Amino acid sequence: MNRWALSCIILLATQAVAQPDFRRQLQTKLILATDGDTIRIPEGQYTIDATLSMEGKNGIVLSGSGMDKTILQFQGQQTGAEGIRITNGRQITIQDLTVRNAKGDAIKTMNLQDVHFLRVRTDWSGKPSPKNGAYGLYPVNCKGVRIEGCEARGASDAGIYVGQSRDIVVSHCRAFENVAGIEIENSVNAIVHHNEAFRNTGGILVFDLPDLPVKKGGQCRVYENRIYDNNLANFAPKGNIVGTVPQGTGILLLAANHVDVSGNEIRDNRTLGVCIASYYITEKRIRDSIYYPYPTAINIHDNTFSRQRVRATRRGRMGLLFRFKLRFGRKVPDILYDGILDKTITGSDGRYLPEHRICIRNNRNARLASLDAGNDFRSITTDPSLFDCSLEIHTATPTGHQP
Repeated sequence: MNRWALSCIILLATQAVAQPDFRRQLQTKLILATDGDTIRIPEGQYTIDATLSMEGKNGIVLSGSGMDKTILQFQGQQTGAEGIRITNGRQITIQDLTVRNAKGDAIKTMNLQDVHFLRVRTDWSGKPSPKNGAYGLYPVNCKGVRIEGCEARGASDAGIYVGQSRDIVVSHCRAFENVAGIEIENSVNAIVHHNEAFRNTGGILVFDLPDLPVKKGGQCRVYENRIYDNNLANFAPKGNIVGTVPQGTGILLLAANHVDVSGNEIRDNRTLGVCIASYYITEKRIRDSIYYPYPTAINIHDNTFSRQRVRATRRGRMGLLFRFKLRFGRKVPDILYDGILDKTITGSDGRYLPEHRICIRNNRNARLASLDAGNDFRSITTDPSLFDCSLEIHTATPTGHQP
């Protein structure tokens, strides 16, 4: 064996030993970190075989050298349900790195105040698969969430998900080839702007769901995003709520309240440009006695729509509706409202009282339809004058954020 070949073998052997050592060293730094520390991960690709975790720390920065330079590779992960898990702290920043092929969720944070994800990528290699982790970026039960300049690909639920949280900004991110690109769920005071959501099953979702500890989200603005070509076949595992999202969905507002959608470019989503729906459209039983299943106070205005003249999806429950009930052919409306009303907040004219209305105005190239889904779609209307109103949806800009 020549000296060059022997050197290569020694180098490979050294790298193989170094990878577990690196994980242990990094985990030790996370455990021993004191408030205010910055933990730096040098440029390189590192194989990680277990969850990296940190709990009860304040003012910590976990920093790589760039999304394309510091890559934490979890392929073959042996232990733990997440790539990175951070809980119970304040002022946590994760920046300039990639988490790849985590066994479960890529980066999960819980019970944090002021958590920032800056220039972070999460992805799963290969074709989208239900075996991929559910979430890329996954802050839950947090206050003061900032997700900026990030990228998410391949999640079998949502690439960028914020749940049961408040005071949220998601901006200048890219989400593609996920089931849901960006999802805001059961959260209050969220601003989602200047993002790009494409080639997902659904681009941007704002959901309010039952059976969760935090209920009644609202005050959400979705503006100046590019939401296009979200026609990926739904690959969520069976039983997952996002498994009901139709292939070809731009924006879906499910039982959401006080939401403003404006200034977005919404194009080439074959089934739904924007859909406003009650939870009843899922046909799932509601056992949560205090859950509110209706969308109210929705303002859709000043968006630009375009779509190719193609039929809506033929897959799933929504596909069956388009086959047998919603006979739009290739002229699918850009904005669909299921029309299921809460009769307790309607006036004598059968419409919502002004503060609860669904308002749709000043959208370019948009056709709309209200489906009367509660009456077996018997009185579908496309009259825009029924929704010609406006609302002010108030959100507070989190401290330190520049729109």
